Amino acid sequence: MSFLLGTSLLAIITALACALPGVFVVLRRNSMLVEGIAHAVLPGIVVGYAFTLDLDSPWLIVGAALAGLLVVLCNEWLIRTGLLIGDAPQGLVFPALFAAGVIMITLDFNHVHLHTHVVLIGDLNLAAFQQLTVNGVSIGPQYLYVMLAVLVVNVAFIALFYPRLKLTTFDNEFATVLGMRTGLLNTAFMFLVSVTVVAAFHAAGALLVISLLVAPGATAHLISRRLSVLLVLTAVFAIVGALAGFWIAYALNAATSAVMAVFYGFMFVAVAVADTLATRVRRHRRTEATSARRHRPTHGKTDSAHSP
Repeated sequence: MSFLLGTSLLAIITALACALPGVFVVLRRNSMLVEGIAHAVLPGIVVGYAFTLDLDSPWLIVGAALAGLLVVLCNEWLIRTGLLIGDAPQGLVFPALFAAGVIMITLDFNHVHLHTHVVLIGDLNLAAFQQLTVNGVSIGPQYLYVMLAVLVVNVAFIALFYPRLKLTTFDNEFATVLGMRTGLLNTAFMFLVSVTVVAAFHAAGALLVISLLVAPGATAHLISRRLSVLLVLTAVFAIVGALAGFWIAYALNAATSAVMAVFYGFMFVAVAVADTLATRVRRHRRTEATSARRHRPTHGKTDSAHSP
């Protein structure tokens, strides 16, 4: 497999793995909570490294995902207490965890070389550098199969719990009345989101992974409110944005994940403008049709009124 093909496939798989659970993140209005998770996983990575002393260990992903889950649990606890409202709990929790990670690095792990560029915006090309070979034949980047595994798990989770996810997303209180364990399901889902965010770090970076989670779903939400259609449209927008962003970045010799994020934003604006124009055209046509009906002459009544 060629390097360009493998990298473009990695972009597509990473976008899909993030975008599909991102539909429920958008519908639940938890987009900024994902931003908090993306920042707060740093101490989890540091703790995972403290136990393994290996930056490539899968335990780093587990530790980082648990740190992201801690943000969710603390956020929900603070909301339930009523001490803070709105997004204030997020502003309190994730900067503290991120700062704790920075302190741990500077005190005990300053010898560890962390790529700032990768942490901030990721690097698809760097993620695709290590190739997986079978019998001496390259079958694509190793990281492609890591993200493919994450995508499979996300799709399986959504398919398995689709009715419950749908109900808890649109009417969580009704789901609780029915006896559904909404807290456990929501915690499991946000842990899955945390794992996805951490896994996408290498390719998307902490600051741009949120665009992969939010932008395709938010764009699809402009077109449809039906969940099944939303998932299909989200997948389409994720693939289109990944391919277009990758090849535009390749042509401009720019950061791939950054261009992808910009292109996702461009798609959202384009769809929003098109939707607004289409709505105005429909309203204008309805107004004209109503006006035409009001001014339509009633010949039959006029003739009968003047007949002897």
